[in-house]
Amino acid sequence: MGCDSVAPRPGVNRDAVLDTALTLFAQRGYHGTPLSDIADALGIRTPSLYNHMGSKQDLLATILLRTMDDVLADFRDAVAGRTSPADRLRAATRVYALRHATHRREALVVNRDAASVEDPERGEVRDRRREHERAVRAVIADGVRTGEFAAGNPALASFAILEMSVSIARWFSDDGPRTAEQVADEHAEYALRIVRYRP
Repeated sequence: MGCDSVAPRPGVNRDAVLDTALTLFAQRGYHGTPLSDIADALGIRTPSLYNHMGSKQDLLATILLRTMDDVLADFRDAVAGRTSPADRLRAATRVYALRHATHRREALVVNRDAASVEDPERGEVRDRRREHERAVRAVIADGVRTGEFAAGNPALASFAILEMSVSIARWFSDDGPRTAEQVADEHAEYALRIVRYRP
């Protein structure tokens, strides 16, 4: 056996590489994380990473697209079967706020490093984000049409609701005075105030 052969570290696979990259990207930013740091955290040599990935861009694109797919799936599941715009907005906001409290790494990377991914993946991430924004805006517009909401500008209201949820990832702490569920519930009620809900 040659002296250069190294047995692969047990447990190192693509999912482990993605999880480690996600942690380091969230802590240091995409550009502040060289591949050597990801390899060091996994206890392997940098060339061995290529057994589990195409490139550093591949890691970022996968993280971003998976996260946005999960956001869209959360939205669809939350509003399914709900007919009232108020119920849909409350549920959609709650699940989005909860995701930002419980998946902080993903939220930080998506909202800080999305511009670092290259096309065509950049366009795919942008399209998924716009799809979610349009879906929330449509719920608000429905509420305005039915008279449940008195929001003068559904686009601005949706932006305010989404942005207040995005900020949770920056300040929420598991050992803080509020649980993730409490924060999500409170944000869902704030959303109804933003659209001036009229029961």
